[in-house]
Amino acid sequence: MAEEGHDRFWQLAEDFLARPGCTKSTMMGYPCLRRDGTFFACVHRDGSALIVKMSRADVKRVVDAGDAQPFAPNGRVFREWAAIPLDLSPSWAERMQEAWVFAGGAT
Repeated sequence: MAEEGHDRFWQLAEDFLARPGCTKSTMMGYPCLRRDGTFFACVHRDGSALIVKMSRADVKRVVDAGDAQPFAPNGRVFREWAAIPLDLSPSWAERMQEAWVFAGGAT
């Protein structure tokens, strides 16, 4: 699972890394992407999920629709982060784009 999830993430990341302001980084040990220094997407260490930063309303929307799970490392829910499981990886590109826009200050 790890390899498949990581491969999918980095394949999609290529498009973002070609954009001005996008850089590779880590967040709590997770490989991630930043936009002008702001974290916006990462892949779970075990490759099981894409984790994206979105508005609280958008996190609620995708979780309520069954398209994501709350991101809760160590049991603490991060309200502006959603985890999109690997089995929903066809939606990862769309979710990463939403996170990119959110990280740019769009509301």
